[in-house]
Amino acid sequence: MGQLKALVIPVTAFEQNCTILFDDESKRGVVVDPGGDVDRILEALQANGVTPEAIWLTHGHIDHAGGALDLKEALDIEIIGPHEADKFLLDNLEMIALRYGISGGVRNMTPDRWLEEGDKLSFGNHVFEVLHCPGHAPGHVVYFNRDANFAHVGDVLFNGSIGRTDLPGGDHAALIRSIKEKLLPLGDEIGFICGHGPGGRFGEERRTNPFLVSGER
Repeated sequence: MGQLKALVIPVTAFEQNCTILFDDESKRGVVVDPGGDVDRILEALQANGVTPEAIWLTHGHIDHAGGALDLKEALDIEIIGPHEADKFLLDNLEMIALRYGISGGVRNMTPDRWLEEGDKLSFGNHVFEVLHCPGHAPGHVVYFNRDANFAHVGDVLFNGSIGRTDLPGGDHAALIRSIKEKLLPLGDEIGFICGHGPGGRFGEERRTNPFLVSGER
């Protein structure tokens, strides 16, 4: 098998980082957080010759899960994740779409499989450990590949910031615990892709992220 590669496609007005993770030899992989603009995601898969085996969701917010059902039906693949604590979010995607003035294309959905702390997912030889990291959303999960020193952290941690906690189910103290007790101990060298904006490395966030170096804010 080849190296783990990532292709990031910012989608919708939320500029959410839909991510295609794939093996550069077999070209098999997964789509993480298809928040919308499904046609663009399908075009990117075709242009790069990637065959997706599943859709992985980090959490149930509309900007990450809004296009999941359409993509599932287009590709005939399963939706996996997040943790079942986000069921109330996925059950109400249509109502949330109306609240944001989003018309069409968003449907309530239930994944084919919920995830728990300690679960493992893979495509080819690329194995990802599932970390349940509540705070931004109660069912948020992170996908960690130990061999590649890589994590997809969704909206738990950003380059220079952290996920917002003022949405339903948000909990600032829980989010800080998730970062400090589950992510940072993985090592300073871990590179990450996040849900919005550029990624980074855990060590840089540990040293410079104002939400982590100055205590809870």
